[in-house]
Amino acid sequence: MPIAHYQAVADGVFCIETGLYRDGLAACYLIRERDRLAFVDTGTAHTVPGLLGVIADLGLTPGHVDYVIPTHVHLDHAGGAGALMAACPNATLVAHPKGAPHLIDPAKLAAGAAAVYGAEAFARDFGGLLPVPAGRVIAAEDGQTFDLAGRELTFLHTPGHANHHGSIFDAGSGGMFTGDTFGISYRDFDTAAGPWLFAPTTPVAFDPDAWQQSLDRMLAFEPTAAFLTHYCRIDAPARHVEQLRRSVRDLAAIALAHAEVPAAERKGRIKDALTARLLADARAHGCKLDEARMRDLLAVDLELNAQGLEVWLQRREGRERSRDQRA
Repeated sequence: MPIAHYQAVADGVFCIETGLYRDGLAACYLIRERDRLAFVDTGTAHTVPGLLGVIADLGLTPGHVDYVIPTHVHLDHAGGAGALMAACPNATLVAHPKGAPHLIDPAKLAAGAAAVYGAEAFARDFGGLLPVPAGRVIAAEDGQTFDLAGRELTFLHTPGHANHHGSIFDAGSGGMFTGDTFGISYRDFDTAAGPWLFAPTTPVAFDPDAWQQSLDRMLAFEPTAAFLTHYCRIDAPARHVEQLRRSVRDLAAIALAHAEVPAAERKGRIKDALTARLLADARAHGCKLDEARMRDLLAVDLELNAQGLEVWLQRREGRERSRDQRA
């Protein structure tokens, strides 16, 4: 049985490499309390055999998994949820109420992902999506708590990156599992100034105002660490949050600055401006990587962020037209 690369990052918390695109891009997490387990995010369907190998390496079985908790239903976070649930007979899936229906019936999720990534890349990188039986799914209320052998996990609604995003505060470690709400911070960009963070504006539900409020909500728990899907642990998140707040504002401003650009040119122009901004920001943070390497590390994010900002502009324009028609 394959074993995914994993490492302990806190008391009873393991960060697991999901293998998407390259090492160090995407993770999921396993929480262990005595002999009970909970996954936060799952990676893709291709990741699941390695996750089962981690369970075996810890001397446990899939029957010890109580919860599978995707932070949101983007496929780098939840693509393997159905396959993992099928392998873990006692597990309950916990998800945001707006995301849970897409894991019960993933047809729209698959179609949307194929539209974003392309059908061939979707099949190659993410594999198939298995449905999760509705009776095994909990649509978590904001602030709902879950017991893992006496260890309390609190599910928070944290929209901004996606309207169906949740984050999980773990009382056992004092850490917050943030999905994408605390941004992206690849360890390759760490400098003497610490981690470098930026906001992922992946299609289709970027909401900069809601995002800032979600950050307030998360920090109110005073987490000692943020466990990012992209990538791994960041200590003392309150010290670094202003980077992310600025990134959310800056990316929204880049999109708005291109609102009048013709539709055929707009996404490309946004991507160029986004690329220039992120590279300059990384340099200002002290990153010494050469530009080609930085572009390579950020290639997936630059494309998806540009797509997401373009969608955000289109939706804003649609809302404005609707208001004009009602006036």
